[in-house]
Amino acid sequence: MSFQKSSHTFTKIHLKGLRTNSLHILFALSFTVFINTFSFAQELPTKNKEIPPTRVKDTAVVKVDSIFNTKEIDSTQQDSVKKTEFLKDIVKYKAKDSVITDIISQKIYLYNDTQINYQDLEITAGVMVIDYGKNLVYAGRLKDSTGYTQKPVFTQGANIIKPDSIIFNTKNKKAIIFNSVTEQSGGTIISERTKKENDSVFFIGRGKFTTSENIEDPEYYFLMDKAKIVPNKKVVTGFTQMYIYDVPTPIALPFAFFPMSKKQSSGIIFPSFGEDTGNDRGYFLQNGGYYFAINDHVDLAVLGDYYTNGSYGLRLESTYATRYKYRGNVAFRYENLLNSERGFPDFSQNTIYNIRWSHSQDAKANPNSRFSASVNLGSSQFFQQSINQINQANRLNNTLASSVSYSKTFQGEPQVNLNLTATHSQNTNTQSVNLTLPTVQASMGRVFPFAPKSGAKKGAIHNINFQINTRGEYRINTTDSLFGKSEMFDDALAGMRHSIPVNTNFKVFNYFNVGVNANFEESWALNTINRFYDSALDEVVTVEQNGFDRFLTYNVGASVGTTLYGMYNFQKEGKNPKIQAIRHVIRPSLSYTVTPAFDQYYETYEVMDANGTTTEDFTRFENSLFGSPGNRFSSNVGLSIGNNIEAKVRSKDSTKTEGEKVFLLNNLNFATSYDIAADSLNLRPVRVTGGTQILNNKMNINFGLTLDPYALDSNNNKINTLNFNNGGSVFRMTSANLNISYSLSNDSFSGKGDDDKDEEADKRAATANGRTDDLFGKTQDFADKRLGDKDRDKEKGEDKNDFYNYKMPWNLRLVYATNYTNVRRENTISSNSLMFTGDVEVSPRWSVGASSGYDFQNQGFTFTQLRFERDLLSWRMNFTWIPFSNQTSWNFFIGIKSNLLKDLKYDQRRQPDQSLGN
Repeated sequence: MSFQKSSHTFTKIHLKGLRTNSLHILFALSFTVFINTFSFAQELPTKNKEIPPTRVKDTAVVKVDSIFNTKEIDSTQQDSVKKTEFLKDIVKYKAKDSVITDIISQKIYLYNDTQINYQDLEITAGVMVIDYGKNLVYAGRLKDSTGYTQKPVFTQGANIIKPDSIIFNTKNKKAIIFNSVTEQSGGTIISERTKKENDSVFFIGRGKFTTSENIEDPEYYFLMDKAKIVPNKKVVTGFTQMYIYDVPTPIALPFAFFPMSKKQSSGIIFPSFGEDTGNDRGYFLQNGGYYFAINDHVDLAVLGDYYTNGSYGLRLESTYATRYKYRGNVAFRYENLLNSERGFPDFSQNTIYNIRWSHSQDAKANPNSRFSASVNLGSSQFFQQSINQINQANRLNNTLASSVSYSKTFQGEPQVNLNLTATHSQNTNTQSVNLTLPTVQASMGRVFPFAPKSGAKKGAIHNINFQINTRGEYRINTTDSLFGKSEMFDDALAGMRHSIPVNTNFKVFNYFNVGVNANFEESWALNTINRFYDSALDEVVTVEQNGFDRFLTYNVGASVGTTLYGMYNFQKEGKNPKIQAIRHVIRPSLSYTVTPAFDQYYETYEVMDANGTTTEDFTRFENSLFGSPGNRFSSNVGLSIGNNIEAKVRSKDSTKTEGEKVFLLNNLNFATSYDIAADSLNLRPVRVTGGTQILNNKMNINFGLTLDPYALDSNNNKINTLNFNNGGSVFRMTSANLNISYSLSNDSFSGKGDDDKDEEADKRAATANGRTDDLFGKTQDFADKRLGDKDRDKEKGEDKNDFYNYKMPWNLRLVYATNYTNVRRENTISSNSLMFTGDVEVSPRWSVGASSGYDFQNQGFTFTQLRFERDLLSWRMNFTWIPFSNQTSWNFFIGIKSNLLKDLKYDQRRQPDQSLGN
């Protein structure tokens, strides 16, 4: 026996060569000598004379054995099984402490941090024994004063098993594994005893299946009496029962099937069930159907809802993507709603639908062309009446909008841009629908005909530039009831507009920027009118005419502007005040625009009545797509003044010598105009807007007001008399608005700031065409939310076990909005409300949130939503409640987070009651 010991040993052996034994050789030599010693040689006769040959006739009958065939080959001479060595590769092994080879017992002993590699197999363990005589490998844990360490890790290909001990046969690759832990496609299998049949099949007894991260003490698991595992494909079990914290539950199955494929695969989507008591629809099954994994680029989910009173819904959802090119999703919903039961007085039937499409193109896919789509259209009352819709932002939204566009850039000098757009806008209150199918826009890049070929452009001549723009539309104005019918095209309008803006700019006295512009527009119309007085009918008759017609308009103008800076310095020698300086920036601008009267496009007709004959003007382009040309000469002077005020304050950091810049007033703008050519009311109202940020930029304040210089008569009509000449002030405030928003969180007082914006809220609002501030409540589809859930503890990197150092995260957003109206001496506040939304984690895994507000004008609460959420480690529980309003409802969900077992859930909802207004 040989003994080897080293700190690190790495040995390569061929186990076949170790079968030779010296005892076998000595025994063979002794047996040969014995045979040769005791054998007897036969003595041959001497040759005296020649013996003549004789012939003898044999009377015996000779027959050939029927089993003997010289043409056949003995089957034992050629074995059909190809003889190969039982090892096809080199076995590599190593250990940290020692490697002991016992040639007599044909075993190799490895100790501490041992490792063996054979083909795609790797075993690491605390201790290991290689029995090459029996083709076995034994691996186990290392025991020390603290217990067991260095448990074996069995790795074969992509499969990893972590048992207490293992016995592996290197010849047939079968194994017996004790107390193994293996991960399979997001789930974990814990087995007392596992038999590895081959590379792709395992058999286990008394196994546990769970998605919990706490393997030592899982909060739930499925106990399987016996099971067959095909790694990364499936788990087929016998009797299976669910346990929660080792307590058996009534959830049990005689057999079970767990798909474990890492690839996208088709399968059944398990529905939610419940009862709709609010609208007497009875019991229901929701969101059940089938998922089709068509290929790696596109999928399809077909889902349906059914209520026992006969109501039903259908939903088709598809997601598609091609890497580095585009991605998008399409959804179609259709619901046939029955209220009450057939034959009852309150029975009604309604069908609603909704279509959504979102498409985005990778910017690198084609730099010269781009296609995008954002579609949200359907029945105006879909989000208010749907029986499977908990999107609160959409319930409160009054508009639906869509846009599908394609743009193409043609490189060259000049560059040409082409854009095709189809748009849709829909008001859910008035049920009006506006479509453009399509809008075609083409523009040519700016051309500087007098610019030098090299060097900078200087002066008015060099800066003269023009471009050509073309826009064509086919516009449809219809209603929700006519959408999709031929009648929707009856009032459609088509037209095209061409415009050529010409501009130049230059400086005067080095401080004034002067701009001169002219704009030429030609409009093409396919819809015109003719109007005349029919004496027989004694009425004015308007006749619509179809055909091509055109009109040309133009205007010229000029503007001059500059920037003024004012500085007041508070710093004095030897003093460093908190406010060091204040700077005021003023940007005044004066403009002048002349628009001629285009009387050539106007006609007259005579109207006869009791008072005599009067003459009326009209233009045949009244109903054209781009409006009609003006018949009034305009000479308009505009004035605007922009302001911002900022301060330089002493830095809180004493190490900094420079002050910090703080905006006191982000903007304060004044704008008005005066029409020289107008007969009356020449001066337009003054519009004042402004905004600023205070409290470390956490409070945003925006305001606006309109000041009218003219007075009102006794009937509250505006008259051509200045207000101060009528005994009033210089201006009369006709409207005003104020909006204040304030956002803060627990980080607001820790110096960290609130740099982390709520990106999820932005995504929800973008999908729902709703608000990004969650003031109308959060959109929470619990059944889908868990698919993207992440462990908040991991994201924040906090130790939740550190109870005394735990900080309670919270966030709050307040919005105050008010509007004042006094156009005709109403002197009323049309709206005045304070709204808020916020969330707080009352414990590491409890979250409570609310969205609400108070309407001071109507003296009532605004839309209110209460949210409760509990993180149950592997499970999640959500409850959302709208306690009052016409949207009163609640939603409860509890289910497993893992996508593997997403169908194991309980989802209960109470839909809002159907109102008569819907």
